[in-house]
Amino acid sequence: MTKLSVNINKFATLRNSRGGNNPDVIKVAIDAQRFGADGITVHPRPDERHIRYNDVREIKKIITTEFNIEGNCTEQKFVDLVLETKPHQVTLVPDALGQLTSDHGWNTILHKDYLINIISVFKNAGIRVSLFVDPVIEMIETAALTGTDRIELYTEGYAKEFIINKEKAITAYISAATKAKELGLGLNAGHDLDLQNLKYFSQNIPWLDEVSIGHALVCDAIYLGFENTIQMYKRQLQ
Repeated sequence: MTKLSVNINKFATLRNSRGGNNPDVIKVAIDAQRFGADGITVHPRPDERHIRYNDVREIKKIITTEFNIEGNCTEQKFVDLVLETKPHQVTLVPDALGQLTSDHGWNTILHKDYLINIISVFKNAGIRVSLFVDPVIEMIETAALTGTDRIELYTEGYAKEFIINKEKAITAYISAATKAKELGLGLNAGHDLDLQNLKYFSQNIPWLDEVSIGHALVCDAIYLGFENTIQMYKRQLQ
C-alpha cells in the first residue's frame, strides 16, 4: 500500500505565529506516528518561518517511522542539516529564496550535472534521494541519469484540473509514473492532494510508493480531528 507521510510544517507555522511552543511540533510528530502516519515530512526553509532547523534535530531523536526532509539543496545550511540528521529520505526541491511554497519541479536537463553531484553527496551518506519533478517525460528520463532513487511528482496541476475533468487531470501523471517505473525509479507524489482527489490518483497509479500531505490534512484535522483525519487519508490509499 502507498505510504502516507504527514508534513507537519503548518503546525510549526501556527506555533511561530504566536511565539512560545504551542502547538509543540515534537509532540505533533509523535502523535502523527501514533495515529498511523507511515512517515513524517518537514521542509525547513532558510528563514525558518515554519519548521526550524532545531525542530528537525529534535524530531530525528523521536522518529519511529520514516523521516523525510524536503528542501532547497542549493542552500549549504540545508545540505549540512541533512547530513547531520541523516533522515531516511531527502527530497530535493528547486525553491527560490523566500518562496511561499514549492510551485515547480526541477529542470533536470538544465541542472543535470549539478544534480548528479549533490545527489551523490547524500547517497554516499546512506540517504535515499527523491527529486521533485513535473509530470514531463523528458524531465523524468533525465532524472534517471542523475542517480536519484525516486522522483516526487508535483501534483498541483492534477489537483486543479481534477475538479473540472479528472480523467484529463490524471493523464500526464499516469504517463510520467509509467515512465518512472520503466526506468526503475521509485515514485512519490505531493502538493494539493486531499480527501477528494487522493483516492483517484492512487487508484490510477497503484505502484505509488509514498504521498506527502500537509496543508490539506492539517486543514481537515481542524474540523475532523488529527487522528481521525490521518486514518481517513490512509483509507484513500487502500
